[in-house]
Amino acid sequence: MSVLGALAITAFAIACFWILERLFDFPFDWSHGPYIFLPIGLFSFFAIQFILDHFVYRRIKLIYKIIRRSKSSVPDRKALPRSDEPLLDGVEQEVQQWAEIQQKEIETLKTLETYRKRFIGNVSHELKTPIFSIQGYIYTLIDGGLYDENVNMRYLERAASNIDRLLTIVQDLEEISKLESEDLILDIQKFDIKALVKEVFNDLEVTARQQNVTLTFKEGADKSYNVMADREGIRQVLMNLINNSIKYGNENGTTKVSFYVMDRQILVEIADNGIGIEEKHLNHLFDRFYRVDKSRSRESGGSGLGLSIVKHIIEAHNQSVNVRSTPGQGSTFGFTLDKASD
Repeated sequence: MSVLGALAITAFAIACFWILERLFDFPFDWSHGPYIFLPIGLFSFFAIQFILDHFVYRRIKLIYKIIRRSKSSVPDRKALPRSDEPLLDGVEQEVQQWAEIQQKEIETLKTLETYRKRFIGNVSHELKTPIFSIQGYIYTLIDGGLYDENVNMRYLERAASNIDRLLTIVQDLEEISKLESEDLILDIQKFDIKALVKEVFNDLEVTARQQNVTLTFKEGADKSYNVMADREGIRQVLMNLINNSIKYGNENGTTKVSFYVMDRQILVEIADNGIGIEEKHLNHLFDRFYRVDKSRSRESGGSGLGLSIVKHIIEAHNQSVNVRSTPGQGSTFGFTLDKASD
């Protein structure tokens, strides 16, 4: 840029002398031209270079540094333009990209802020309900109910039940916090996914019997497969999903587990023939404290965090979880796991 500027000024000076000679009969010895125009060119070159270095390049470098620092926590010094590079080339595009990234980050922060406010409100509401119940029972006992045999044990049992619910919420919140902070270290190992489902069936046998729900495998999709995953983490996923299918399904219903090969993955599906879920709820099922039927969910003693924990555990395995449902016919939850090499 400095060279082009110097050439332009030199050419302008030559043109001026030529016009003066032709139009105004200005005497000029062109043999002395190099001694005049060369210094003009050199002076123009160094003057332009000085102006660019001190008033343009430095400011553009500052813009680059700000952009690089905003893109990375550690500035890439090698990526910064050198003093001899044409700094103006690509600046507009670089700044435009930076502005777009900043806009996306602002939108993300706004979304997270909205989510944070909603989450705090949900936590307060979920904790407030059992705390107020415990408070009511305790004060009733203090006011004399403790000596009433028709009241004391019943209220103590209800208070204990609400304490259990509080403990469940706190434990689930702690689990989600651990998953989100990436403190959870997965113990990836090879195991039979069908054998693990059978263990979960045995653990939930009493709960299923109370609801008259049959736990079984889907015919034709019940082959054993070895997978690579954190066994205890997947056990927790299966416990949540199968337990939900029992609690929120129909009495005398059926919960079926099936397995499907998907190239290098195994798809595990848990299906029930319960009341199903309306489509408007499906996108929010894995949100914290989201409940389709709030009254029924609280009566069942859930924390409202089970499906959120399921999502975090599956995503920690770099896998996906999904749900499909038809009101009146039932729901199917599915997640993938890496297939173990034989």
